[in-house]
Amino acid sequence: MKKFTTLALAALMAVSATATLVACNNEDKPDDAVRVGLITLHDNNSTYDKNFIDAMEQACKNKNATLILKTGIPESSVCYDTACDLVDQKCDVIFADSFGHEPFMLDAAEKNPKVQFCHATGTKAKVENVANYHNAFASIYEGRYLAGVAAGMKLVEMYKGGKITDKNLDENGNIKIGYVGAYTYAEVISGYTSFYLGAKSVLEETENVPGLSMEVTFTGSWFDEAKEKESAQNLISRGAALISQHADSMGAPSACEAAGVPNVSYNGSTESACPNTFIVSSRINWVPYFEYMIDCVRDGKAIDTDWCGTIATGSVVLTDFGKKATASGTEAKVNEVKQKLMNGTLSVFDTAKFTVGSKHLTEIPADVDGDYKPETNVVVNGVFQESTLPAYRSAPYFETRIDGITLLNEAK
Repeated sequence: MKKFTTLALAALMAVSATATLVACNNEDKPDDAVRVGLITLHDNNSTYDKNFIDAMEQACKNKNATLILKTGIPESSVCYDTACDLVDQKCDVIFADSFGHEPFMLDAAEKNPKVQFCHATGTKAKVENVANYHNAFASIYEGRYLAGVAAGMKLVEMYKGGKITDKNLDENGNIKIGYVGAYTYAEVISGYTSFYLGAKSVLEETENVPGLSMEVTFTGSWFDEAKEKESAQNLISRGAALISQHADSMGAPSACEAAGVPNVSYNGSTESACPNTFIVSSRINWVPYFEYMIDCVRDGKAIDTDWCGTIATGSVVLTDFGKKATASGTEAKVNEVKQKLMNGTLSVFDTAKFTVGSKHLTEIPADVDGDYKPETNVVVNGVFQESTLPAYRSAPYFETRIDGITLLNEAK
């Protein structure tokens, strides 16, 4: 490890501080291949970042594009400096994968109008009107709902098989499940709510089975294996019969495997490490967007300001089901529900399917312009319109706390 003197460190900090004032140079690109820069918050050890890396590598291979990868980039001015470096390396388009990267990507886009900048989960593209800055996401809440259906099938199997004990029931006799989240953000709230509603739907349509409740705990980090493991262990000790997550390490799945508690993971299969408890995982497949992004740059076409992938575009997918833990009939049931989501006969956030304070809501205000103020009613024909374009935006904005879900803590 290199060691720096105080003077040298100060000099390095000074260079970093002034970098944001200087536009980067992308002149005289040496070849005609599209050159793509990818900025990730962590690396392949994070299931979230690995999902982006794998997709970009595949898309660049499919489109014969060149990839320059930058991993471990924090949500700070380091992101701007990294974007500048990628522009200096003659990238035509630069993509960043974490919500907190957005202000630095937007800054870089404003100073480098000849380079395209794309960003996952962001909210600013539609309101800032920077022509070369773009947001993208997918209707992953539908994938989480489907994963919830798989969880519900497992809970029914467990209940009918006598594997749900009094410890797994709350004071109202409902089956308890748990969820490990990173932050109390709209994306996480949307995700755990859709997962819960999917599982709940199976229990509600099955005779002689209890209802469902869920406890959620937050770690305050997207990737903290120790905290995620501890959180899962706490939920299990409180009686959770099954655990899911929106956090990026193997902490929760490994805790479930050790305790023999079924697990629904996120962003990739954990079956190799957790063969006895893994059921399924939902994820965004970023290949369709990355290929679209590369094609637009190559063909000189405008990239959509805000883009949202769906099940139909192949952007929302599930992994293969676990061989040991998955309940009989799960795949057929999930496929049945998937078809309903695709043909519009089923909506995840149908307001008739959940209550708030024991009431069904007819209006739910949401922050759809990224100012953190819920000012727009997005309930249309009885359905909360999550990640809906062009009316709203791609990044999630469902923040409603519904009945049946209890937050054990919060982490902003």
